[in-house]
Amino acid sequence: MDKIKVIIADDSDFVRDGMKIILDVDDDFQVLGCASNGREAIEIAEKEAPDVFLMDIQMPEMDGIEATKEIVSRGLGKVLILTTFDDDDLVRQALAGGAKGYLIKNHTPDHLKQMIKSVYFGTGVMEENILESLTASSAASTAASGDSGAEGFDESIYSARELEIIKAVAEGLSNKEIAEKLFISEGTVKNYITTILSKEGLSHRTALAVYYLTGRK
Repeated sequence: MDKIKVIIADDSDFVRDGMKIILDVDDDFQVLGCASNGREAIEIAEKEAPDVFLMDIQMPEMDGIEATKEIVSRGLGKVLILTTFDDDDLVRQALAGGAKGYLIKNHTPDHLKQMIKSVYFGTGVMEENILESLTASSAASTAASGDSGAEGFDESIYSARELEIIKAVAEGLSNKEIAEKLFISEGTVKNYITTILSKEGLSHRTALAVYYLTGRK
């Protein structure tokens, strides 16, 4: 395959240099440039046409949240947030801005590379504990305001059974657990999920859960 072209945006020299070394030694990647803030990342992208941004959140001049919004709105590339912050509000802001993934800086080089590839190929990625936290907060909000997804999630295109499946996926249930909960077979659950993903143009159940919880694909 063609090399995945990456821009690294982080205000730490140590982090930028470390990630650049990790990616430079792999023939699947090409680091187009490194930036110490979101504005610099955008300026590089305007000249170099990246595929994926590795984007920190807390940076001077322009933070990762604002940079993500501009990058996505201008079609400059896909954004994978890589940060030390796991605050639910920041996660929601990043996803609402169009980020395709949200990871904490505690992964092995091989796992990080796999996550970049996933974002490149269109699959949303999310820390399991962050997704669980979003699910829990969404469940509390749903209990208070009615049983529905986040604003921006269109329920009208689904049957009642499909909505049950989507809500169960967002709760983090496996196909087996969904089947037991709804008294249907695992095969039926799998077929429903395949149909739902096709309707939304999504490639992974995690992306479906994020869409339901945040209203953003």
